[in-house]
Formats: sequence, structure tokens, C-alpha cells
Amino acid sequence: MAVERNLLEINNLKTGFRFGEEYHNAVDGVSLTLKKNEILAIVGESGCGKSTLATSIMGLHDPKNTQVSGEIIYKDLNLIDLNEKLYNRIRGNDIGMIFQDPLGSLNPLMTIYRQIAEALVYHSDMNEKQIKERVLELLNQVGIPRPEQIMKAYPHELSGGMRQRVVIAIALANKPPIIIADEPTTALDVTIQAQILDLMIDIQDETGSGIILITHDLGVVAETADRVAVMYAGQIVEEAPVDVLFRDPKHPYTRSLLNSIPHELEEGEELHVIHGTVPSLQKLPRKGDRFRPRIPWIPDEAFDENPELTEIAPNHKVRGNSWKHFHFEGEEK
Repeated sequence: MAVERNLLEINNLKTGFRFGEEYHNAVDGVSLTLKKNEILAIVGESGCGKSTLATSIMGLHDPKNTQVSGEIIYKDLNLIDLNEKLYNRIRGNDIGMIFQDPLGSLNPLMTIYRQIAEALVYHSDMNEKQIKERVLELLNQVGIPRPEQIMKAYPHELSGGMRQRVVIAIALANKPPIIIADEPTTALDVTIQAQILDLMIDIQDETGSGIILITHDLGVVAETADRVAVMYAGQIVEEAPVDVLFRDPKHPYTRSLLNSIPHELEEGEELHVIHGTVPSLQKLPRKGDRFRPRIPWIPDEAFDENPELTEIAPNHKVRGNSWKHFHFEGEEK
């Protein structure tokens, strides 16, 4: 039986930003894979490195102020080694990105038609008639009413949900096998969120694409993802199929995130809050367990000096051994 080949393979990826004369890694040794027709969710608090991971895959960092190392393998190419001209052939054609701020990622001076058509002009040999037909097809596909009228509009004339659909249409224009969705529902109301997520699943069913879904919303993850990677302070701390992660979370950070989801409280019960915040890049500890300062009630001997991501069960990986000793504050172990 043939082994299914990964669409994308990330090995020991490090992305560091320059502060003065030093570089500090926002993504620090991340290894992940993405398969065809799979939704891989990357979850964690703001500042954990999720969006930097996405923009690293897309090659969107300024090389003057950023250091990127490791491997991002797509079709036997290491994308990190590509020059800008070759990377431009990949972006938008093989890998599409749905940005989290549609108003910020759309050009306010260009009509919706021109912005969608731009991706087709650059990556295909369609004539003007074919491009117009494809733009209308895309607008219909993402559920935009009156597409012939909307394509003449400018971004500021559309609602947030409509702008997000346009961004999705641009990402899908060339039917890329890989789609990166960076917080695609963050600024939308609950009804529109559900519509956008349903749309993404429909698109995946139709095209068989692999989707990397970056989010801090665990409800979205539970509804849509096949596999989940939990990210903290630039590292993957746990990775598992979605049902396993929600049924049997191991890492203290994963358990803390899940315990922070609002639920119906009993009288006298308080909402769980994770102590402290994600450390800044310049203050981030590079040795030892990075989540350790936020669970001070756990004894020192529970933490590894160099916690590694290891497989504790089939397809279930956890960083370090602190999970074996973890309990919530006030609970007995």
C-alpha cells in the first residue's frame, strides 16, 4: 500500500526578528506536516508565533530584518531557498492565504474585480473574457449576492463578512492545493463566522486542498479541524487528532487553554484564568520549559531541562514530561 505523500513538510523552522544586533526567534524549531484534504489547526494565545509561522510559509518577511532557517518542503523544493521571483510563482498559485484583516489586505483604490483578476492575470494565460467568467464564478462560489454589481465595488463599500469572502475568493482564484487561513473569522459576528467556516469546508470537499487554519478559537477547531498543533512561545507543545486532543489533552498549556473555555459555572465556581502572559520575544526563556513560569505551583523537579516533542501514543505528541505531574492550582494531584 502506497504511503500518502505530505502536501507540505516543515522541518525545524526558525524565524527570528532583529532587535538591534540580535535576532530573536518567534518561530523556534517547528516541525509539521500537512496532507491533502486535511485541516490542520494551529492554536494558541496571541503572541505564540502562529501568524509568523503562516507568513514564513508564504515567504513574506523582509530578509533585511528577519532570519529564516530550516526546511519548508513543497514538491521537493525547499521554499526557504527560493529567490523572490521563484517564490512569486508559488504564492497565490500553489499556496493561497486568507489574511485575518480583510480591509487591511485589500487595496482600497482597486475594485473587487481587479483584485481577484490580478491573481489570474499573474498566474494563468486566460483571456479577458475567461478572467471575467472566473471572477464571477468565484464570487458565486463564496456566496456573494449580485456578483456582477459587487465586482465593480470598492472594499469600503462592503461589509466585513463580504470583504472576508472576497479575500477567500482571491486565495482560491487559482485553485491552490494549500490554503493558509489566518484567523479568518476573528472580526465577524457568530452567524457570519459559521457561514465562512462552512464555506471553507465546502471548498475543501470540492478541491481536496490541505488547509492550515490558524486560530485561538477552540470552538472553531472542534468543529472544523482534523488535526491540531498547540503552539506556545514559538514551539509546538502538543499535536494530536482533534478528537484525541479534546478528549485527552496532556500538556499543561493545552489543558489550561481548554479549561479557560467559558462554561456554565456552579455557584461559587470561578472562571479559570491562565496566570501571566506570553513572554515578549526579547524576554522569552530559551532554555527549559517555557510554560513553567505560568504554573508556579508545580515543583521544579517536574520540568525537563530540555523538553523535546515526543510521541506518547500513535499520532499524539507532547513536549517534555511536565504533563505527568501537572494539576490545576488548588487541586490535589
